[in-house]
Amino acid sequence: MLLDALNRGQCFSLPGVFDPFSARIAAHYVKGPLYMTGYGVSATLLGKPDAGLVSYSQMVERLAQITAVIDVPVVADGDTGFGGLANVAQTVVGYERAGAAAIQLEDQEFPKRCGHTRDRQVIDMIDMQKKIKVAASTRDQHAFMIIARTDARTRLGLDEALRRAEAYLAAGADALFVESPETEEELYQIAAAFKGVPLVANMVAGGRTPMLPDQALFELGFQIVIHPTYLLGALTSGLEQGLAELVATGQENIEIAQFDRLNHWVDFEAIWALDEEV
Repeated sequence: MLLDALNRGQCFSLPGVFDPFSARIAAHYVKGPLYMTGYGVSATLLGKPDAGLVSYSQMVERLAQITAVIDVPVVADGDTGFGGLANVAQTVVGYERAGAAAIQLEDQEFPKRCGHTRDRQVIDMIDMQKKIKVAASTRDQHAFMIIARTDARTRLGLDEALRRAEAYLAAGADALFVESPETEEELYQIAAAFKGVPLVANMVAGGRTPMLPDQALFELGFQIVIHPTYLLGALTSGLEQGLAELVATGQENIEIAQFDRLNHWVDFEAIWALDEEV
């Protein structure tokens, strides 16, 4: 169980996956927990920004599709719980049944905005505590982790973000995620304030937080490091490169589009094996 592993002091680096295909490839290389990124789901499902446009039903369906093809724990972005307390309860039940090992819930107003972006507003701390309490009491198994995220740092400062994180821990969160610290010193302060508590660090190239190697973050005290947009960025770079070459030359780069490699990752071998048994 992921929560047990964290309680034993283990640390994990989680790339952000957004569909069954990215999850299948990531699970092969990482061989550990993965992070279902709301940003990536919104981009690949709707072609639109992570701004509260993807619904609960769309997210839970995508989560079930991902967990169906891999056998590693998935930490799933649950946004704000998609509304009020009843919505939070529904989201926790749905995510747990869909196979997530953990859900991340944030204290933004609904509809939310992607972390590291501007115009994020947070709800009252007491209202978020209620959400955490509902989430903790609704889950079926205690091993299903509740990760409480606060976005208060950007508008209200680090002290308020730390105060909120402490309150969310008291409300029943299993792990804390203080979003968008802006210096290495702030990362240190977060880790120092919550020694012994599983902490999440979010690495986004071009975001508000300094980019540090996973190991440096582990040594500070963060046990979960997420890379929510890295694989989506890699996909985007590949698409841009491939399309530029195709348009410029009128010919496919065979190193990019090897049919055998694609067949391997979608597991065509399983289909052929069934055909041969008949």
